[in-house]
Amino acid sequence: MSTTYALEARGLSKRFGDTVALNNLDLAVSGGEVICLLGANGAGKTTTINLFLGFLKADSGSAYVEGIDVSKSPLEARRKLAYLPESVALYAKLSGVENLAFFDRLAGGSRDDDQLAALLREAGLPDEAHHRLAGTYSKGMRQKVGIAIAMARRATTLLLDEPLSGLDPSAASSLGALIGQLRNDGSAVLMATHDIFRAKEIGDRIGIMMRGRLVNLLDATELDAKEIESIYLDHLHEVDGHAPERAA
Repeated sequence: MSTTYALEARGLSKRFGDTVALNNLDLAVSGGEVICLLGANGAGKTTTINLFLGFLKADSGSAYVEGIDVSKSPLEARRKLAYLPESVALYAKLSGVENLAFFDRLAGGSRDDDQLAALLREAGLPDEAHHRLAGTYSKGMRQKVGIAIAMARRATTLLLDEPLSGLDPSAASSLGALIGQLRNDGSAVLMATHDIFRAKEIGDRIGIMMRGRLVNLLDATELDAKEIESIYLDHLHEVDGHAPERAA
């Protein structure tokens, strides 16, 4: 009997014109696991996430969300997911509670103010900010509302695209701790990042991506940040000076 993963890519490939954005990706993420995709801009991290979301159509291979083939049932697959982009877009003239209530109802929920406040509190947003206009929020506060929205959806599979980018160290540490708590509660998390230190801090496994290829998959528990950096740089030097890969 085959294993059903929260997320699975089988030979997943995507190109834009002559440029290969993702090349034959094989990857599986289980519940209770955080995998960080580490790489520079253009490495294929965001393309991977967009293929799982069904925002892009694969040229070959398949993406599965909890056993659902994204290409065949994109809406059904998307209902299983929560997505946190690099910068969460909220309605500036609504408060944190009002934003969460809007997205909760959009997803078919009917939580009252106390339940919404409890979600925001669990996501780390201070009580004093719950009824402030979102237009006054820092990026870190917006990200926490985004996590609360994901929690309201009851999704146990999360896709995070550079969620820590631009956050100050305190906010990044706080959000990282929250991601760890979601993992401990059984959620599966696939996170794109270019931050080696945070990848080590948050991830169970770290996938190093270079020019659309997954070139290594490391056990983060067995390596420190300097060792991960050294491995990353070794792979970078292997491709340094070569022209970008072209599609056949």
